[in-house]
Amino acid sequence: MISPKFFYETLAAYGIDFYAGVPDSLLKNLCAYITDHADASHNVIAANEGGAMGLAAGHYLATGQIPVVYMQNSGEGNIINPLASLTDKDVYNIPVLLVIGWRGKPGVHDEPQHVKQGKITTGLLNVMGIDYSVLSKEEDKAVTQIQKAVSYMQQTKECYALVIEKDTFDNYQLTAQQATPYLQLSREEAIQTVAAALGDKDVIVSTTGMISRELFEYRAAMKQGHERDFLTVGSMGHASQIALGIAMEKTDRTVWCFDGDGASIMHMGSMAIVAQKAPKNYVHVIFNNGAHDSVGGQPTVGLSIDLPAIAKAVGYKTVISVSSKDELEEQLSTINHQRLTESSPMLLEVKVKKGNRKDLGRPTTTPIKNKEALMEFLKK
Repeated sequence: MISPKFFYETLAAYGIDFYAGVPDSLLKNLCAYITDHADASHNVIAANEGGAMGLAAGHYLATGQIPVVYMQNSGEGNIINPLASLTDKDVYNIPVLLVIGWRGKPGVHDEPQHVKQGKITTGLLNVMGIDYSVLSKEEDKAVTQIQKAVSYMQQTKECYALVIEKDTFDNYQLTAQQATPYLQLSREEAIQTVAAALGDKDVIVSTTGMISRELFEYRAAMKQGHERDFLTVGSMGHASQIALGIAMEKTDRTVWCFDGDGASIMHMGSMAIVAQKAPKNYVHVIFNNGAHDSVGGQPTVGLSIDLPAIAKAVGYKTVISVSSKDELEEQLSTINHQRLTESSPMLLEVKVKKGNRKDLGRPTTTPIKNKEALMEFLKK
């Protein structure tokens, strides 16, 4: 393995000191080191990877220095547009060093949502004309690769990618502590509380990461089936639109979107579409812990902004925020009396503490089985 300090300082020797991106589990040790050693103006955790490319381009325009954009390979989809229409040599010719975590690498076991992305990670770079290297886990070889990447970007003004395999970076523990309000309610308990309050015909669309995992384990613990839940194991930020698509067709059922703060912020414009369509059977629950909990706990701006006020501004009819189990149970009772009325769509923000059980499992059914079970349930 290579140390995050070595990587950070090697780039710094070339004047590369600006970072933007979305955290990834394969990059969590590097991201933690960056958080501890770069000031807030030189490390921006962006809403999405495309936004990070915009930040990087702005930094280059202002300084002439090459920036870094970090991401999981799932984020490649979000950067295709700025790669093709902003940084490309046929447009503005702006160099950006892409650091991409390679989830689902062929031959390495991973979760189903990463399999296809793993297969096409380097292929997408080829199609976009982005030269790349798979970063070595040996520092003497990695330093040569970095030198090659920097030289290439300096000479061509084009982007270059370093693709990061599992266990490339050595462990690093974050020491900087984000100032957050004291919260007692765990996300898992909040999910269980909401799920227990649902009607027999209600449907849940849950976002990627810990939320879907905790919902799945709740159903298993209660010896219930999973047919009422669509577990959006990939496609971060799009659960609210999947839920909207169901709600507009199944108007006799209440559809609940179980969202996270990072996911909802990633594609926040979707909230405006939910509000504009104004489904009377839609409840948008955002479990807000101010962190990308599934990929190392890097902070989001979730607890620094007013999500209910944003929802109200774009047109949600009812907005609620709670931070305790008693408040949550009280509001769920009110919601259950008001749904399928002019009070929807509703947004319920549940402020929860960071973290999860260390023994938290993963869904044991395949995505296709999950899809088929839900579709059968929706026919009833």
